[in-house]
Amino acid sequence: MSATARPVPVLRVETTPVDELKLLLPLIDPARPLIWMRKGQGIAGVGEALRLEFSGPDRMLDACAAWKDVAEKAVVTDPLKVPGTGLVAFGSFAFADHSAASSVLIVPRLLLGKRDGRYWVTTFTVEGSEPGDASGDASGSGVAGRASLPTPRPLGAEYRLSLLPGAMSADAFRRSVDDAVHRIAAQELDKVVLARDLVGHLPAGSDLRRPLTDLALGYPDCWTYAVDGFLGSSPETLVRVSHGTVSARVLAGTTSRGTDAEADHDKAVALATSAKDLDEHGFAVTSVVNALAPHSRSLTTSEIPFTLKLPNLWHLASDVEGTLSDGSTSLDLIAALHPTAAVAGTPRDSALALIAELEPFDRGRYAGPVGWVGADGDGEWAVALRSAQVDAAGDITAYAGCGIVADSDAEREYLETKMKFRPIVEAFG
Repeated sequence: MSATARPVPVLRVETTPVDELKLLLPLIDPARPLIWMRKGQGIAGVGEALRLEFSGPDRMLDACAAWKDVAEKAVVTDPLKVPGTGLVAFGSFAFADHSAASSVLIVPRLLLGKRDGRYWVTTFTVEGSEPGDASGDASGSGVAGRASLPTPRPLGAEYRLSLLPGAMSADAFRRSVDDAVHRIAAQELDKVVLARDLVGHLPAGSDLRRPLTDLALGYPDCWTYAVDGFLGSSPETLVRVSHGTVSARVLAGTTSRGTDAEADHDKAVALATSAKDLDEHGFAVTSVVNALAPHSRSLTTSEIPFTLKLPNLWHLASDVEGTLSDGSTSLDLIAALHPTAAVAGTPRDSALALIAELEPFDRGRYAGPVGWVGADGDGEWAVALRSAQVDAAGDITAYAGCGIVADSDAEREYLETKMKFRPIVEAFG
């Protein structure tokens, strides 16, 4: 159920075009960053004008209902009307129905955006409250209207830390893979995604924009995000909704990059022809298509999976696209899609039960939806992979997982998690 039953406030929202925004990361809060970007484009937030929290099995549908109430009451001035302008909330949702981690929608006090050569600043105030200074360091930089850009802040002191095994050791993970393979052989399920965790601790006053900068520069084709202390860089688009169209990118099946061009090509070919990886990928595509089919009568998918190259690994990928036929919003669709077979397994209920049995931790927001939603329900959401949660005390918890099918090998799956941890391990270390 929703944790925010208080009356919905009236938000006053004003988007102002600006001539240019060079870099978003230097403008956001070092301790509480809000960011959603890919290839240098996206949106960044400063402060919190409104925070909505949700929990339980209906957390995404509760968020959808609450967001519609907020949007209906908001007073919005938006001359640009492009994705990311006007009323916007950043969001991050817990993976499990009964997770202790809260699921959130956060409307910032100030939003900065850049997309396809257009730049904007949006201010958000709660009716009846003092406008205040959204940035804590606004500079009055000559921007038209009431909006002003915060002053860019240099990155804080460098830090290097190690992330170490948490609740699940390497050997315990291998044993869990072997257990899952036996369950699959016994026909209890077809696929399950198992994760392990790493933990660490940040020095006091650490600037979270440092790992975010490393992720954004190192993985420009991924969605780099930060919401409520949860940050990462995900290659997987869970769903994008824009003007009645829907699209998703499904990733399942992974191998490391080669040491030279020839070896790299051979790795990609081996992945594209691997029966184990193709089976794993097929389960993931089917789960997405089945979830979206009730909402679209015109879904199309990639004819065969393609290999997607990232700096540290290859993925098998498929794109799904369609036209919405029932007026669903992006929040409706993340509720329908989550969790896909790519992060849980199939059949879904059997996979989730086995995850709860074999994983000795709460995944928190790892592998849940992360992204943003606009006033009309359009938005962009990724599967929260290559991620870490940083709590108020500076404790860091990161997760990485892999899909287990009938012919999975425990050592190979362990090495796959090491590959998937690499972006976060390197960003902090």
